Amino acid sequence: MSSASVDLAFSRQHLQPGDRVAVAVSGGADSVALLRAIHAANQPGPSALGIGLSAAHVHHGLRGAEADADLLFVQNLCTSLATPLHIHRTSAAEYATLHGETLEEAGRSIRSSFFSSLIASGEADTVLTAHTRDDQAETVLMKLLRGAWTEGLGGIHPVLRVDVPGRPPRHILRPLLATSRAEVETYLQALGQPWREDTSNQDRAFRRNRLRHDVLPLLRSLNPSLDRTLSNVAEIARDEDAFWQTELDRLLPQLLLPGKPVRGGGRAVSTAPEQASLAIEIERLRPLHPALRRRVLRAAARQLGARLSFDETQRLLALCGFLTLPTVSARNGSVLDLAGQLRAERSLREVRLSRPAAPQGSSE
Repeated sequence: MSSASVDLAFSRQHLQPGDRVAVAVSGGADSVALLRAIHAANQPGPSALGIGLSAAHVHHGLRGAEADADLLFVQNLCTSLATPLHIHRTSAAEYATLHGETLEEAGRSIRSSFFSSLIASGEADTVLTAHTRDDQAETVLMKLLRGAWTEGLGGIHPVLRVDVPGRPPRHILRPLLATSRAEVETYLQALGQPWREDTSNQDRAFRRNRLRHDVLPLLRSLNPSLDRTLSNVAEIARDEDAFWQTELDRLLPQLLLPGKPVRGGGRAVSTAPEQASLAIEIERLRPLHPALRRRVLRAAARQLGARLSFDETQRLLALCGFLTLPTVSARNGSVLDLAGQLRAERSLREVRLSRPAAPQGSSE
């Protein structure tokens, strides 16, 4: 491999001297570039990272000999860099069937669980993944197409906190989110460093691949700065969501009420383990800005384990009497059945939300 003096910019946020840092390496260009860049920055010198470096690879049990070759490539790369490698072998197909997920979702779940286990076991303090600005653009556009709210438009977060009992917070970091895929490939070519191509990334049966190969090139012809624009949208959305979350943390304890009102004052709280419920006084919602009303109702639903779409939130607002919809009545006794087994009931002064409690031991 060439020892050409080239650099790849990456964020050093949350990387502290003495940390044990594992770089997730699939063998693709992005992850190989990240490992090479972190390895180079960890060499002795005035700006050295001073970390304990390792790599982590997941063999998903898919693509047969191709995946085996990816693992061998990563093993050889780590050997050449004198970098320890953590390997996790699994079956994404079995996981997907067991958990009712797509293969893409199963892969993400498996990787996230593996990275968290490295941190929980103390084998790593921090895990780095090689998501780039291109990945961020794809994610934001995917979320937009699915009708995401601002928390979804925040896309790939640069820092994910991992809490481990008895230890300071740890993190999964995405230090290449400001870096383009083109910059990654230029860096590797300057090093003379090969990488692996995952042929499944060309399979247009996957929605993300259709977006990557068909939709995004067309959009970039209309806006050459599209990736940066969508990344900016993600940053704005994350900041907006953080602001609103602070407001919700302040307001929700004042707005959400347990159980039902009883004659003579006070509230009766059901002790039935099979149902969870809460209520909101409609007059306390009335003075709130419509944006805050929506967030209060959605946060209340989340506390019961349900997620509301925009249309369902509109129906709930209509039940409260803040909107007029032909299919929703705001009269006393009106009932709405929403997604996730969430039920909303209108009384004279309140809207009450209830949902069957998750079975004991459920991961919901």
